[in-house]
Amino acid sequence: MSEFLTSAAALVVTLGLLIAFHEFGHFWTARKLGVKVLRFSIGFGKPLWSRRAGPDDIEYVIAAIPLGGYVKMLDEREGPVPEAERDRAFNNQSVWRRIAIVAAGPVFNLLFAVMAFWLMYLIGVPGLKPVIGEVAPESIAASAGVHENDLIVAVDGEPTPTWSVAQLALLDEALGRDEVRLTLRDADGRQRQVTLPVADIPDEAKQKELLQRLGISPWRPHYPAVLGELSPGGAAEQAGLRSGDRILRIDGQPVTDWIALVEYVRAHPDSTVQVEIERDGQTLQLPLHIGSREAGDTRIGFIGAAPQAVGPPPDEMLTREQYGPLAAIPHALGKTWQLSWLTLRMIGKMLLGEVSVKNLSGPITIATYAGYTASAGITAYLYFLAVISISLGVLNLLPIPLLDGGHLMYYLIEIVRGRPLSDAVQMQLQRIGIAILGALMVLAFYNDLNRLWGG
Repeated sequence: MSEFLTSAAALVVTLGLLIAFHEFGHFWTARKLGVKVLRFSIGFGKPLWSRRAGPDDIEYVIAAIPLGGYVKMLDEREGPVPEAERDRAFNNQSVWRRIAIVAAGPVFNLLFAVMAFWLMYLIGVPGLKPVIGEVAPESIAASAGVHENDLIVAVDGEPTPTWSVAQLALLDEALGRDEVRLTLRDADGRQRQVTLPVADIPDEAKQKELLQRLGISPWRPHYPAVLGELSPGGAAEQAGLRSGDRILRIDGQPVTDWIALVEYVRAHPDSTVQVEIERDGQTLQLPLHIGSREAGDTRIGFIGAAPQAVGPPPDEMLTREQYGPLAAIPHALGKTWQLSWLTLRMIGKMLLGEVSVKNLSGPITIATYAGYTASAGITAYLYFLAVISISLGVLNLLPIPLLDGGHLMYYLIEIVRGRPLSDAVQMQLQRIGIAILGALMVLAFYNDLNRLWGG
């Protein structure tokens, strides 16, 4: 229950903050350009709080449904406007002013991401050094000359101080090119470059299992095959396994560590195996029916067990990505651009069918990650805020009626035609926009529930 409340609270804070910043972009720009603002609302539906302030008696509102917001401006299309204030009505502004006001919301989302990344880098981002663990025999990486314990210094010339940076850079390059160039440093300090061909890896696989397809495993601390926390009602618990049990063999095959256990289980979904365990100094034999769940387009084995907690990684494997106030600025700008472009490309690949629409997420998934990152620490939550803000900014710029990008599309057409679209055409396009957004919301909720139920 506490986990649910944490996720719900984190969702409200996250969306409230990002929506407020988005709408403030519209609000601030409109007022700077002389347009009269009537209402600034965070959320839709029944007002939970409101007050009026300022010379224009602007109404500030916090409403019951925190899944959006709006800025209501003086507009002759929505009601009579006094003659003295006609020049302050939104519809009477030049097309360039209207473009500036509408575009300001998504632009402010991107600015928020820059600020969040800047603060994150100022605090410092802890992580593991991008040291390669195992390299699968005859894999793409092995054929290219990648070796165990190599350190990834850079991807296509861009430095990679941590594994998280390296993985994002690998994905970014793999989605846009037929090959990825790595700069590696071996255990003796010698540096070299290798090229990984990725043209034959489908985009869907690049997004979900790029390292696995390349044949690379990140360095991990050694986890013995000892069970830690078990999922209630999971396959491990139903078989009579307990926390603290050490898995010795499965169907007679020795289990050397936790990774070997995971690989065997994943490869045998919906099958019954015989496990040999060590418990309190005794050796026992138990039948275990391995469950399953979807992973992309395949089913993998799953028993509902986590490894027993071990100590932290050694200090020599830990690093921290941290910069001073000025040095953090270009890094924040670069990260915002990288993720914005990556988001746009992923949307394009979804539309082309190259990436599954199962990747689309809704409020349940956002709430889950919001709760997790809020609990994980300030840098994790800042990263999450930046990513969601970028998503809001990019999505709002798409040329879909009802979104800011839809209005920008109208204004660009107006510039080309020399006159605006008729009200009838705009109304028809609005209906299409409602249908598109409604379908996307249903799909996002379906994906959320599917993930929640393990489908």
